Amino acid sequence: MANKRNLKKDINYVLGDIIEEVYIWEESNPDKDKKAGEEIIDEAINSFDTLMTRVSDRSIENPAQHFKSIREDLEKTAKSLAEKVNSL
Repeated sequence: MANKRNLKKDINYVLGDIIEEVYIWEESNPDKDKKAGEEIIDEAINSFDTLMTRVSDRSIENPAQHFKSIREDLEKTAKSLAEKVNSL
């Protein structure tokens, strides 16, 4: 159970930090187009929803492998989103 709770917290913190970075970028660059930032935020929210749904799935056979794959997907998603934020 603790593993599931920690994973949910990690998902929330990581994707929340990415969204916060987009907001900071938008505030520090008011003259730039915000559409790209909004797309990153939408992608982060969609990823959050998808990952949380996977964490809450109770029909898994191997919990350790299931949570490991979710962590790997979180890392890939976070890296991809961070690269997009850095390219703004």
